[in-house]
Amino acid sequence: MSLVHGAAAAETALPRQIADAIAAAGGWLPFDQFMQLALYAPGLGYYAHGSPKFGALPASGSDFITAPELSPLFGRALAAQVAQSLRATGTDEVWEFGAGSGALAEQLITGLQALGQPLARYTIVELSASLRARQQERLAPLMQAQPGLSITWASRLPDSLRGVVVGNEVLDAMPVQLLARHGGEWWQRGVTNSPTNPPPAQAQPAPAAINSVAIAFRWEDRPTALHPPFPVEGEHDYVTEIHPQAHAFVTTVAEALARGGAGAAYFIDYGFPEAEYYHPQRHMGTLVCHRAHQVDDDPLADVGRKDITAHVNFTGVALAAQDAGLDVLGYTSQARFLLNCGIAQMMEAAELPTRANAMKLLAEHEMGELFKVIGLATAGHGAALGFEAGDRTHRL
Repeated sequence: MSLVHGAAAAETALPRQIADAIAAAGGWLPFDQFMQLALYAPGLGYYAHGSPKFGALPASGSDFITAPELSPLFGRALAAQVAQSLRATGTDEVWEFGAGSGALAEQLITGLQALGQPLARYTIVELSASLRARQQERLAPLMQAQPGLSITWASRLPDSLRGVVVGNEVLDAMPVQLLARHGGEWWQRGVTNSPTNPPPAQAQPAPAAINSVAIAFRWEDRPTALHPPFPVEGEHDYVTEIHPQAHAFVTTVAEALARGGAGAAYFIDYGFPEAEYYHPQRHMGTLVCHRAHQVDDDPLADVGRKDITAHVNFTGVALAAQDAGLDVLGYTSQARFLLNCGIAQMMEAAELPTRANAMKLLAEHEMGELFKVIGLATAGHGAALGFEAGDRTHRL
């Protein structure tokens, strides 16, 4: 499927597929199921078709930039932590989830090589065929230059694994359930497009044109027994997210590492611990969309043509991992983690443009504070380099 055809298909066929799913579900679809289709419907969802996603400027057709695209020093610094964990666990494999353009894989492989750290296999778990093709193209020179290194792709984790798992901006792209509090009661927010079932007053239509027929997706709240894992003070109206899919994913990774008996995992993403996530003043939640390097808060419009994302509840991540048998190595800001891993020294040796971009990884008003890093490991790993100073585990 070409890039143009993939984007056009998302614009036309995807709204109809979602409308059919709503009809099949009785006229109402929980938001996490809507988000799953919007992002991952085969061949149509945002991450399933071939449109550009990662890049520095809107002119490239991209929608956002991630840390590895911003600066190669991100992966080089992370490589120092990965190398330490490979040694601590006596393993020689790295697994990366959601590798995007392949930039982080390239940086980690070359960074580990520069550190003299043996690496037998690098496996990318990638569901998107278009992104997998881009990664394979980017990493082909490395595969040719290092015939002793196996770079492979998988669609799922094995039941048991030994090695280091890395996920940069993976958890934020996992579908979330939306909850809304009205009059002190919690409701689950879902999506409908049924004209025979008028939405409540808070619903907002978002028309999606398909074959000259307008499909208007609307919010509709229904009673639920669900509630946030942390009590939200007050009785004011409040919208937020819960993350069962992300926490189930972390559980799966943790159980696989626990069965393997030796390994570690590092997740880098934007988010908060529970007490901050469910702060009374965060009454509109964290759900946002990204398109052409602009942010909006309407996931029901332009379905399939923009990213949908929510911040990560790192307390939930830590608890899921602990319940599955892993230790929490640490939790801190991206800036502190990268500084602990030696990025300042790397910046001193780099040219000015590289230093300037790397500063965006560290600056508090850029990515340095909003993004966090959590480290998890099997028993006996020992202290982790990235959390030597500024560890915030006590705030989870």
